[in-house]
Amino acid sequence: MTKSQLIEKMAEIGGLTKKDAENALSALLQAVQETLTNGENVVLVGFGTFEVHDRKAREGHNPRTGEKVQIPACKVPTFRAGKLLKEAVNKPKKKKATKKQ
Repeated sequence: MTKSQLIEKMAEIGGLTKKDAENALSALLQAVQETLTNGENVVLVGFGTFEVHDRKAREGHNPRTGEKVQIPACKVPTFRAGKLLKEAVNKPKKKKATKKQ
């Protein structure tokens, strides 16, 4: 699903105009980004948690030349799915009834 498809779906489900849905999505993404940048977690109960983890410096290899390359330490945003989201994703889908002739 692309961002524009998500905006359409949000507008449909929420009874919003596409412009309002786009503004709401942009505000959510900006709030999550700012919170993670400040070193805090974003916890959406039932949906999941956005966190920032520290990745240590390590040694890698250039795949073209095979030479060793030092990869610096960095921070990495991660997402951990919540219980309700996991259950929804793993819920068996209902099969559509086929019409026999």
